[in-house]
Amino acid sequence: QVQLVESGGGLVQPGGSLRLSCAVSGSFFSFHSTGWYRQAPGKSREFVATITSGGRTNYADSVKGRFTISRDNAKNTVYLQMNSLKPEDTAVYYCTLASDGMYWGQGTQVTVSS
Repeated sequence: QVQLVESGGGLVQPGGSLRLSCAVSGSFFSFHSTGWYRQAPGKSREFVATITSGGRTNYADSVKGRFTISRDNAKNTVYLQMNSLKPEDTAVYYCTLASDGMYWGQGTQVTVSS
């Protein structure tokens, strides 16, 4: 059974940084693309970033240059380094894994506020 567990969310001031982690179990993690989505209050879930098994990355325009996705295949973990955070980055962030289907974590709350 594939499981994804996010951590690292919290409250941060505008301009601050956070690093999210997502530990994946029950899958051949290194073979699959993985990524992050987010959902702000009252809005639809939106794509944030993805990284392929080969390390190729893709970002939403709204986070390009501020967020960095990376993965550690030895630890079955994907990361999202978020810098220069803005209030509009406030959302629940979800980790995903594309295997025989799309798997989702339970989400971690990120709040950017002074």
